[in-house]
Amino acid sequence: MFNDAKLSKDIAIDLGTANVVVYVQDEGIVINEPSVVAIDKNTYKVVKVGLGAQEMLGRSPENIVAVRPLADGVISKYEVTLKMLRYFIHRASGKSLFSPRLMISVPSGISEVEERAILEAATEAGARKTFLVQEAIAAAIGADIPINSPVGSMIVNIGGGTTEVSVISLGGIVVSKTVKVGGDHFDLAIVDYIKENYNVLVGDRTAEYLKKKIGCVYEHREPKVEDVKGRDIESGMPKIVSVSSKEFLGAVAHPMEMIFDAICEVIEKTPPELVGDILHNGICFVGGGSMIAGIEKLAERVLGIKAFVAKNPDECVIRGAAKRFDIYNKVSDGTLKFAKADKKSDKKSKTKKAVENDGGEVV
Repeated sequence: MFNDAKLSKDIAIDLGTANVVVYVQDEGIVINEPSVVAIDKNTYKVVKVGLGAQEMLGRSPENIVAVRPLADGVISKYEVTLKMLRYFIHRASGKSLFSPRLMISVPSGISEVEERAILEAATEAGARKTFLVQEAIAAAIGADIPINSPVGSMIVNIGGGTTEVSVISLGGIVVSKTVKVGGDHFDLAIVDYIKENYNVLVGDRTAEYLKKKIGCVYEHREPKVEDVKGRDIESGMPKIVSVSSKEFLGAVAHPMEMIFDAICEVIEKTPPELVGDILHNGICFVGGGSMIAGIEKLAERVLGIKAFVAKNPDECVIRGAAKRFDIYNKVSDGTLKFAKADKKSDKKSKTKKAVENDGGEVV
């Protein structure tokens, strides 16, 4: 008798506001592209997905519109998300005999309606079974933090559209808070800063380039300078200005303040015993937004708690999500087909409890 899990692929997906990252079991990360879909408004046909669609931003004809179907880590445009998911699943699964099993990371504060939308989109996109794992749990696993130990660990996951601050202990989330600020807001802050101080208009992609090239939230030992090409607001003509890394300290101050406020709020709600663990172990920053230079140094100075950025922080969620298949492989077949599952089923409830005790999540 054939084991269909061996004849199909297990695929983990980090469905982010800014990027979609896809991990195929035994192959590693195979896709890491922007969460952008280019659509022909006249026919509503998909023209490009991912990197190809992003390259069309601001450069396409009037009938081609590039959209981001995800907002704050959840589906805002269902049909567009479905097309995007189908495209990435098809690319990742290749010529497998059976449809793949999916592991999708989701924010901790996601509603039941939003969960159902993701599950239904995954099923319609071709998934045989779909599992959901909380991003904070996945990020901690990907950062090699022992989530099942009776020790408190703080994870700050700075994504494209949101930042989730969580305290984890004994395989579960003790306290969590999500704020609608992330890497995209850093970009917007840079756009606004250059506009206000240089009277020059630059695009989001230019701002993102600057953030990665010279961006920082804590002063570099040696300031960096980069030339920026934009459009002079008064004359409408092209203009080049030089921007220093020092200027970023003020430009992104407000988004960073919101993130640190969320960290303080979570600490205030955390049991004293776990706060002691956090003081001892430090704050772990993950997510693409945490790659901006100096964030751990600024956190130590502002919060008075040691902090560190995980290795390959932008890959922590996807690598942690991929490891969750080890847990779900222990669950008997037939109990996790969400599209047909009866929420009142006693068998489903027992399965859910068993998996949750193992540190996972079944919706």
